[in-house]
Amino acid sequence: MTTRAKRPADTYSPLYFLASLGAGGLTVTFFMFLFFWVPHPNQPVPIFEDIWAAFSQGDMPLQVAIVIAWIGIAVFTFLNVKLLLWNFSALSAFRQTDAYTALRNSNAETTLLAGPLAAAMTINAMFIVGMAFVPRLWTVVEYLFPMAMIAFGIVGIWALRLIGDFLGRVLSQGGLFDVTAHNSFAQLLPAFALSMVGVGFAAPTAMSTTPETVAIAMVISTFFAVTAVVYTLLAAATAFTSMLHYGTHKEAGPTLMVIVPIVTILSILFLRQGHGLHATFDVHASDGETLVFLARMLSIQLIFLALGLLVMRRQGYFKDFVLGPKTSPGSYALVCPGVAFAVLMHFFINKGLVASGAIDKFGIMFWALTAIAIASQGLTIALVLRLNRQHFGKPAAAKAVPAE
Repeated sequence: MTTRAKRPADTYSPLYFLASLGAGGLTVTFFMFLFFWVPHPNQPVPIFEDIWAAFSQGDMPLQVAIVIAWIGIAVFTFLNVKLLLWNFSALSAFRQTDAYTALRNSNAETTLLAGPLAAAMTINAMFIVGMAFVPRLWTVVEYLFPMAMIAFGIVGIWALRLIGDFLGRVLSQGGLFDVTAHNSFAQLLPAFALSMVGVGFAAPTAMSTTPETVAIAMVISTFFAVTAVVYTLLAAATAFTSMLHYGTHKEAGPTLMVIVPIVTILSILFLRQGHGLHATFDVHASDGETLVFLARMLSIQLIFLALGLLVMRRQGYFKDFVLGPKTSPGSYALVCPGVAFAVLMHFFINKGLVASGAIDKFGIMFWALTAIAIASQGLTIALVLRLNRQHFGKPAAAKAVPAE
C-alpha cells in the first residue's frame, strides 16, 4: 500500500494567512509605479482614466512600467484572494481539531490575528484593482467609501474580539501566559492587524470630499492607530526582555522585523490623515516636515531590519528555513518587511525628497534610490515564489509501505 505524501501547508497554522497577506502587499508595491509615476491632477490617486492617458500618450519607459504594474497587480491580487479563501477553508477544518483547542489556550492564540490582518489587506487590494482597471470608478467612489468602512469595521471587530479573548484569558488570572515562550516579536501580530484596519479606515480621510465621511474615517482610523502603537510598545518591551534572557526563538526569528510593516502602515495612515486635514479642514503641513517624518520612520525600519537579519544570520535561519529543507509557516513573515521597506522607500523618495525639492523627479539620484525599492520588491517576489513552492507545491512522491 502507499501513503499519501503531504505538503507542509496540509499541517495547518493560522500563520498561513501571511501567505495571502504577502501577495496582497506585493500588489501595493506594483501600485507604487502608478501612484508616483502617472500624473493624476484631478484626484489624490491615479484611476483608470489617468493610467490609460499616460499609457496612450507617454513615452516607452512609462508604457513599460504601466504594463508591468498592471500585470503585477492582477497576478498578486489573484494570488492574494486565492490564498485567503484557502485559509478560510483550512481554518474552518482546523477549528474542529484538538490542535485548535490547544492553540486557543497558549501564547500562539494571537496567531489567529493573521486572519483579520490578511482580510484587511484584501480589501485594500480590491481598491487598488478598482483604481487600476475599472473605468469611471471615481463617479461612484463616495458611495464606495461607506461600504469600505463597513467592511473594515467588520474586520476590526473580528480583530478586537480575538484580542479581547486572548487578553481576557491571560490577564484575568496568572500563570496562563508562558513568558519563556515570549522570546520573539510574535505577540506584535495583533498590533499589525490593528494598524492594517486603521490604514484602511484612513483611505476615505485622504480621498473623500464629504466632510462627514472624512471626519468619521479620521476618528476611527486614529483609534486603531493609537491602539496599535500602544500594543506595539507594550508587547515589544516585554518580548525584548524575554529575548535578552532566553535568546530569540529561532523559528520565530522573522518576527523581529514585524515592526517594519507596522511602521509603513502607520506612516501611510498618518500621511492620509494629513492629506485629509489639508484638503477638507484647511490644516497644512510643509513638505519639509513630511520629509523629516518619513526619514524618522525609515530609520526605525533600518534599525529593525538590521537587528532581524543579524540574529537570523547568526542562527542560520535562512540556511534552514528558506534555502534549506526545513519549513515553517512563520517564514511568510519575511515577506512583509521586504514589501514594507519598498513601499516606504517610494514614499520617502516622492513625498519626501522630491516634494521638498531635495532631488529632481526622474533624475539620477531619484532612480538610484528608486532602484533600492525595486530591488527589495524583486527579492521579495523571489522569496514568495520560493516559499510557495516549499509550502504549497506538489509533495515528493509517496513511498511504498509494505503491507503487514
